[in-house]
Amino acid sequence: MNNCNEEERKDCGCIHDILKKILLLQKQDFDNESYSGCDKPYLGPVCNSICYNTRPIQLYNCCTGAPWSFPYTVNNITGTSDVFRIESLDECCCTCRLLYLDTTTNQYVGTNEFATIDLNCCGAVRCLADTFIDLC
Repeated sequence: MNNCNEEERKDCGCIHDILKKILLLQKQDFDNESYSGCDKPYLGPVCNSICYNTRPIQLYNCCTGAPWSFPYTVNNITGTSDVFRIESLDECCCTCRLLYLDTTTNQYVGTNEFATIDLNCCGAVRCLADTFIDLC
């Protein structure tokens, strides 16, 4: 799903570094330094919070500026989501779990569907409020 032409490709360092930090946070591998925003080294409002396991993100296409979005099916209901939970990083590729918003609880829910995104074609990352996702 790479819509960027070769001239528009760039080093994925900046976005990769942010996603790597988020991935470490979700694995509970953090220190107690004080940060805010995407670089905050813990999930939730305070660092001893154990009720958060996910920092939902949106990734934006570098060529169009549109958020990456993918279809999903849960309980025979199909939708499209542009909100993800980072699951792994491999050089300039990230594998993300698709999340959807449950309108009855206003909470994100994890699907068992994944997308691998080339970070060379991501122009921005947006971090959403930390949350708990049932990963079972």
